[in-house]
Parts: sequence; structure tokens; C-alpha cells
Amino acid sequence: MSGHSKWSKIKRAKAATDAKRGQRWSKIARRIIIAAKSGGGNPDENLSLRYAMDEARGANMPNDTIRNAIKKGTGELGAENYEEVIYEGYGPGGVAVLVESLTNNRNRTAPELRHIFESSGGQLGGSGCVSWMFHKKGTFSIEADKADEDALMELALEAGAEDVIRDGEHFEITCEVARFAAVRDALAAKNIPTVSAALSQVPASTVPITNADMAGKVLRLLEKLDEHDDVQQVYANFDIPDEIMAKAGA
Repeated sequence: MSGHSKWSKIKRAKAATDAKRGQRWSKIARRIIIAAKSGGGNPDENLSLRYAMDEARGANMPNDTIRNAIKKGTGELGAENYEEVIYEGYGPGGVAVLVESLTNNRNRTAPELRHIFESSGGQLGGSGCVSWMFHKKGTFSIEADKADEDALMELALEAGAEDVIRDGEHFEITCEVARFAAVRDALAAKNIPTVSAALSQVPASTVPITNADMAGKVLRLLEKLDEHDDVQQVYANFDIPDEIMAKAGA
């Protein structure tokens, strides 16, 4: 199973706990702040802000928290300065890892992430060392029992999706970034609920991991990175068969 879809499922399962939910809200709030700061507080005129707000609502973030994050971004509640920094490196087994972060102190964040990589059997690399292996895509995950496969495929492709695949108990839809809103609106018009809808970094190719011990090391690295407060998203290009994933304890 590819890193993108499998890691997304693992994160969704972990996000069910209160502690993880609070951490997720904090990270989404940062995205709202930086989106509002760069493009203004009106989601009708700021696509990045609209996407961040959609994600916040999908995570059941309180409306007051969303509004306060927007006001922090626009300066109405005092300025909070974050910058977007992408870190790249390799994990165990040669897996490429791309880390999107929002930090107010890159001199603190970089060494902390370097330590996580190195203590987990990986290595933090330079800018551009793995980003060329990933492409920004719109991604949607839908529970398989919530939609008919043929009807979903027809709907998604008509809206501009590139692909619709069945991945276990979910359908996974990918599209170009420019078609994200169209696909999202098409699904909403047919009342098809999404487990997740986001702009993601999807690997162009994957690295097969067929050893349970190695799979466990890769997943532990991703978990440690994801738990860092400055880290927004973690992407990797591993491909772990389900039976190996089960042995790795995921």
C-alpha cells in the first residue's frame, strides 16, 4: 500500500484521541493564520484560507477558534509570525520524506527535525533532494460503502479528477490542484461524504518495503515528525504490503 494513502489512514485513526485532536487543531490554526496573513481574511477571495477553513470544519474545530485564527492572521488580535519551510530527507530503507512546516524560529526547528531523522535511522537532506519525487495533487478519501464505484468514478472524472481507485475500505480520488474545488463541489452536490479532502504531495513512484522491522522504523520516523508542533504535513514514498503493515503493528 502506498505511503500517501496508508499514512493518511494511520493519522486519521490516531487523530481520534483528544490529545491528537487538540494538536491537529493547533496545526490547522497556524495554516489559517498564515493564509489570512498572506491573502486576507475573506475566504471568498482567498482560496488558501478557504481550504484551511474547510479542513478546520472537517476536524470539528470550534467556529470561535477559526475566527480568532483569522483575526491573528490579519493582525486584529496581534500578529503571529510564521513562515513556511519545507524540509527534505531520507528515512530507513531509502524512503524519501517531505516535511511541510510552519515555524516562527527555523533556527530551532531545523536541528530538532535533524535529530528526529538521525535518531530514527534517517538523514535530513538539502533543499530539493527529494521534492522532485512528489507532485502537488488534490486528494479525497471516501468510505467505500458511501458511494457506488461506477457512479463515483463517472462523477469524479466529469468534474476533472485524474483517477479513482479502490483502496481497501476506501475510494481514493486524485486530481490536479486547479480541479480540487470542482471535484469537492461535485461530491458535495451528490451528498457524498469525504473522510478527508486536501491538497497533498503525492509521490510519483514508491519504494517497496517488504520487511516488517524496516516498515516499523519508517512508520516510527513519520510519527515522530508528525508529533512535532511545527510540522504540518509529512509525506513519504514507501509502499508497504498490508500483511507487512500488520506485522509492523500499524
